[in-house]
Amino acid sequence: MKIPGPQIGKWYKDLQSNALFEVVAWDEAQQCVDIQYLDGEVSEYDLEGWEQLALERAEPPEDWRTPFELDGADNQDPDEPFHPEDWDGPLNHIEPQYTSGVEEI
Repeated sequence: MKIPGPQIGKWYKDLQSNALFEVVAWDEAQQCVDIQYLDGEVSEYDLEGWEQLALERAEPPEDWRTPFELDGADNQDPDEPFHPEDWDGPLNHIEPQYTSGVEEI
């Protein structure tokens, strides 16, 4: 089965090397495909080289964040409020020198 042209964000498996990778860039003008393997290594193919690969579409790996050294905390939405486990930490007992941007005299 012939794999269609490269699609950014899609995962593929190289049937010869058994390597799993994601297409991270596709420059139609330069006919160049940039891929990133699961271990984080980046590689580049011209369109002719891409078409010669024995590929099949693949599902993203269960933990595709491994090469980026990301963990669950990196998935937190910065717009959501953060609630620390300990609201009564030692830093909460330090009185600020400035209140609301006004210096006390």
